[in-house]
This record gives sequence, structure tokens and C-alpha cells, in this order.
Amino acid sequence: MSPSRSPSPSPSSGAAHQPLAERLRPRTLGEVIGQQQVLGPGMPLRLAFESGRPHSCILWGPPGVGKTTIARLMADAFDAQFISISAVLGGVKDIREAVERAELARDGLMQQRTIVFVDEVHRFNKSQQDAFLPHVESGLFTFIGATTENPSFEVNSALLSRAAVYVLQPLSIEDLQQLVALAQAHNALPAIEQDAVDRLVAYADGDARRLLNTLETLAMAATQEQLAEITDAWLLKVLGERMRRYDKGGEQFYDTISALHKSVRGSDPDAALYWLVRMLDGGADPRYMARRLVRMASEDIGLADPRALRLALDAAEVYERLGTPEGELALAECVVYLAVAPKSNAVYKAYNAARAWVKQDGTRPVPMHLRNAPTKLMKQLDYGKGYRYAHDEEGGFAAGENYLPEGMPAPGFYQPVERGLEIKIAQKLRELRNRNTTADGADLPED
Repeated sequence: MSPSRSPSPSPSSGAAHQPLAERLRPRTLGEVIGQQQVLGPGMPLRLAFESGRPHSCILWGPPGVGKTTIARLMADAFDAQFISISAVLGGVKDIREAVERAELARDGLMQQRTIVFVDEVHRFNKSQQDAFLPHVESGLFTFIGATTENPSFEVNSALLSRAAVYVLQPLSIEDLQQLVALAQAHNALPAIEQDAVDRLVAYADGDARRLLNTLETLAMAATQEQLAEITDAWLLKVLGERMRRYDKGGEQFYDTISALHKSVRGSDPDAALYWLVRMLDGGADPRYMARRLVRMASEDIGLADPRALRLALDAAEVYERLGTPEGELALAECVVYLAVAPKSNAVYKAYNAARAWVKQDGTRPVPMHLRNAPTKLMKQLDYGKGYRYAHDEEGGFAAGENYLPEGMPAPGFYQPVERGLEIKIAQKLRELRNRNTTADGADLPED
């Protein structure tokens, strides 16, 4: 959630027992911290609030960024009945009850609108998601789904086509610092030194709920010990293993991921495992680690062992299915494989060389024989004329054919190394180049 910018009136004794995250939840759109890319003046979600007509939408973003808060504010803005369903705990029975409550609200004296909010909507299966469709189409209620997963893959296309998708971002460092100040303004936290604030903000990792829950834990511990100020040293002592051993945005985090990458590149499986475990133990997001492993496979191993990239992608998928801690074993397996695999950055270098060439070079026309000729006119203009279909040539290779723009010298971007599969790739390329040279010589006029 993203709480309010300014303190509301002192809570009642009953409200004082609410979690801090709930006590600081915004009451108006203007009090929301963060998400200005969709909630700022003139931005799409702000315009939806101001239109006077609610519409179905999907709120996509990581935990603790304000999805539930925005849905509640939308219900308040349109004076609508708010029905919340957890896709983790709920099922068809909950959907049926929501439909009945929406019908009662619509047909009652107040003729009230209804907003049905489905948290973790990606956890519902296809039939459960389909159950919302007729009621969304009839206008019985406005559907708002919240998901931490890509809705393109996790939400049915029929439901997705009837809902706008708004992407919510992790809260910034400044946003999270504002939350700490807000908690202090509500007398929910004693004085706290800046180093402790910086560590808490780094630990929260863009998640407002995580930050506020931690602040609440700290406040209770500080009260018990009658502390006047929370220091960084006391913070580490109280939270212990819960705290990161490095700041995600700081130098140590990037030093550690650099050490992991270089250990893999240097073919040291023990060192690679050590740095992987150090990062996981320090609180690094395993999904982030999986993305980095995919990058290592394509950058440092490449075609020397194409299986490495597939294994990295499989490890990422296994983690998504199993989560922590079981899924972390797949990441460890991948790290060891990448470390012992033959190394090549030939594709990485070739890609960068090609990018540099294209950036400085002019826009060369596509040779006529390589152009597509889907119409009669284009054929009359010699589009595709003289093109040699490689599959009809000996060995499936049109020796001597040119596939570069006219006048462009052979750039030699890709230079395979003599390691792993690229040994065979290099042999193949030498054979093909020899055939090209022979074919070019055969076409030269005799002296």
C-alpha cells in the first residue's frame, strides 16, 4: 500500500489497535504516495477517477505498491459497494456471493454500484476467471484485479480485453523515506537516526507494506526497551537475520553480483555457489538472480554450449513454480552448470560490433535480389530477381551469393572461439567461406 502524505486526525482507541499499514492508508487520491506515473495530474488512472465512470481494470505490480489502496479509493470515489475476494483463499462460492450482493445493491433503494476487487487474480483458474465475464459485460459490477504476475500470461484474454491494465512500480527511496516521516508524524515511531532509515528503506525494497510492518515491530521493541532513538546498531541487533547484509541499491550489492558473474565467467563453481548463497542469504530477490543467470548464459557462454541458456530459463521457471526455498536449488544447479560450461563471448562481441557499425553507417538499401516481391508490380520492378533459393543448391548453400548491401565489405562480426560447440561452428564457417571463394573465382573471366 502507499499511505497518505499528511497525518489524519488522531485515531480512536479502536483504530489504535489496527496495523500501522491500515492506520496510514490514504483516504483520498491526493494522499497517495508514489505511482505518479498513473495517478499524477493528467495521467490515465487519475483521469479514470475524474471521469465519474468506473471501469474494469487490472493493477499489475509487485507487493506493497498500493494495488488494494487504489481499488478501495476507486470504490470511495464512486460511492460504490466494495467487495474484496482473495484468489488464494476464495473460489466459485465467493464469486457467486459477490454477484448476489451486487444484484442487491443495484436493485435496492440506493441503486448502488459495486466494485469487485480480486487480489492475486492470477491464482484463479480459467473457469473461475470466466465466471466474471457475463457480469462485467452486463455492467452488474466493475471488476478490479490485482496481480504480481504479467497479466498477458496469467489473465484470460477474454477478461483482459475487457479491462485496462495499469502498471504500478516499486516505491522509490524518496517515497519510502516519506513513509517513515509519516509514521513519525502519527507518533507511531520514536526518533530514528538517518543511517537506520537508509537501512530500512533498502530492506523494504520498494514495498511499503514491508516497511510499515517492520516499523511497527521496531516501535514495539523500542517501547519495551524505553529507547529515545532508534540507532542503526540497535536496528541490526533487533532484526538480526531479517535485515539484508547489504543495501540493494548500494555498492556492496553490485560488488557481490559482480563477484558472482566473474566467478561463473572464470569457471569456478565453488566461488559461484558461494556468491549466489551470499546474495540469497542477504535477501536478494531470487527472480533477480534468475534474470542475471540468463544474462550470463547468453553473454559468457553463448554458442559454446547453447544448452546453458535453456537451462537458465528452466531454472527461472522452476523457481516460479516452487518458490523459496525449494526453487533456489534449481538456481544453484544452473550456477554450477554455467561455471563449468565452455565459455564464449563471440556472439556478445559480434552483436556489439554490429550495433556500433549500424550506428555510424548510413542506411544502405536492401539489394534487389533479397527484396520480397508479393505483387506483380514489384516483380516487374525486379524485386527478388536473381535470388538463389539455398535449399535447391548443393548442400543447401548458395555458394557465392551475397546477402549484404551492395558495396558493404564483409564485416566479420562473428568470430567463434575454439571452445565447445563453437569449434564445430568455426569449422563450418571456414568450409562455407572456402566454397564462397571458389565460387567467386569460378565467375572471374579468364586471362
